[in-house]
Amino acid sequence: MQKANVEPNEVTMVSVLYSCSVLGALETGKWVHFYIKKKKMKLTVTLGTALIDFYSKCGLVESSIEVFNKMSMRNVFSWTALIQGLASNGQGKKALEYFKLMQQNNVVPNDVTFIGVLSACSHAGLVDEGRKYFLSMSNDYDIEPRIEHYGCMVDIFGRAGLIEEAYEFIQNMPIQPNAVVWRTLLASCRVHKKVEIGEESLKNIIKLDQPHSGDYILLSKLYSSIGRDDDALRVRNQMKENGIRKAPGCSLIELDGVMYEFFAEDKGNPNSMEIYNATEDMMRKIKSAGYVPNTADARLDAEEDYHKEASVSHHSEKLAIAYGLIKTAPGTTIRISKNLRVCTDCHNATKIISKVFKREIVVRDRNRFHHFKEGSCSCNDYW
Repeated sequence: MQKANVEPNEVTMVSVLYSCSVLGALETGKWVHFYIKKKKMKLTVTLGTALIDFYSKCGLVESSIEVFNKMSMRNVFSWTALIQGLASNGQGKKALEYFKLMQQNNVVPNDVTFIGVLSACSHAGLVDEGRKYFLSMSNDYDIEPRIEHYGCMVDIFGRAGLIEEAYEFIQNMPIQPNAVVWRTLLASCRVHKKVEIGEESLKNIIKLDQPHSGDYILLSKLYSSIGRDDDALRVRNQMKENGIRKAPGCSLIELDGVMYEFFAEDKGNPNSMEIYNATEDMMRKIKSAGYVPNTADARLDAEEDYHKEASVSHHSEKLAIAYGLIKTAPGTTIRISKNLRVCTDCHNATKIISKVFKREIVVRDRNRFHHFKEGSCSCNDYW
């Protein structure tokens, strides 16, 4: 379009920013923002909201707030984009502060706003506040809760370890729970080692939906975490018997405006020798700092301990992080986008990598953002 000398308008910029959001292409999106300023395009509600959403989805919430503050006009969508962005990046309390500001400014929230608000309560561990806001939807704003709001409440209870209460909440829902709600509960059961409710969750998922590999893997990991290895293996075998294959892990990293794609144990990359050497070096250093491989996250057909350890070492985000370490200047933040939920091993490894290499690492997985810094993660080890 630029080569054809066609001037882009606001709609063009919103579309390009959306593409950058989906990919997590921060540098390209920042260039678009610079272009907007250079062309003196007006920061309308639509364009400003697109920028807020873009920065949030690249894990740069400070820039989202900066854009929000510069907007001369804001609507419910602008406020909602900021609240959701803060919540998904683990800044739940700040998200709720902006929700209160929104109310003070007499902007009426919509049903999507409340998804952000309830997510914020979940990330901040605010169970009572979550209950209050959930009731406020219908009592104060005449908004009928949708399945997504019920799912958020299950997540709030689950994150807080109130598994029985979450289970009871699902059973008393006035609408039929879907597979996503049960998956949310299953993930909580895995974290808090609640086997019976975890088993019940998987049964309900199978009844309601075509189960995918993540469902079986969650239950398998739940069994492994309490030493029931035979049951863990049974679930994995059941998954194979049903012809359910684990989706290949894929991670993206943007370097100098180019998106690089990595697959688990992929040898097809033209720079694979350099990447694998960097990965092995990275793994050696974090082992010296106390990292112990969690071989339960190895691929299903890896049998020997050596092969299992190699398998987890070559997960897609580890390859992408290693490439980022050798291709960026010391101290530079590394940003990764991943198509699946981050596994336990990669989560533990990335915490140690952030400390050993003195880097902030931001990972956007299928569920949420993880901001790793100095050996800890913004999700507080719950995802």
